[in-house]
Amino acid sequence: WLLLPAFALVALTFVTVLRIAAGRVAAVQARKVRPAVVAEDSSKWPQELHRITNNYQNLLEMPVLYYAGLALLVSTGLTDAVAIVLSWAFVISRFVHSFVHTGSNHLLRRFLAFASGVITLIALWAWIGLRLYIIG
Repeated sequence: WLLLPAFALVALTFVTVLRIAAGRVAAVQARKVRPAVVAEDSSKWPQELHRITNNYQNLLEMPVLYYAGLALLVSTGLTDAVAIVLSWAFVISRFVHSFVHTGSNHLLRRFLAFASGVITLIALWAWIGLRLYIIG
């Protein structure tokens, strides 16, 4: 059960990269950009693609700590209901962050989604530490 939220986050990451690819192909086909120009300077892609690309980068940053925590939990056999709930909470925060980031991009909402994910990830790692060294 612990891996289900991880699969959901991986799916979000793949969907995001496919959105970038589709957007880039469409931009080239619509002659909004020239391939030679964007090959030299990626800032020349249309603005709407920058948000999706930035979001994709976000999906490869903080989640690294999440995936590492899951690997530790699975490899030690310490998966429990608390870890599963925290895992889903983190993944939901990443979905909310992605929807805000690539949608309205409302800064306060985006920050709150990001901050809730960070706090949840800290809680997950604290729980992992407690399970490994204190609770068992």
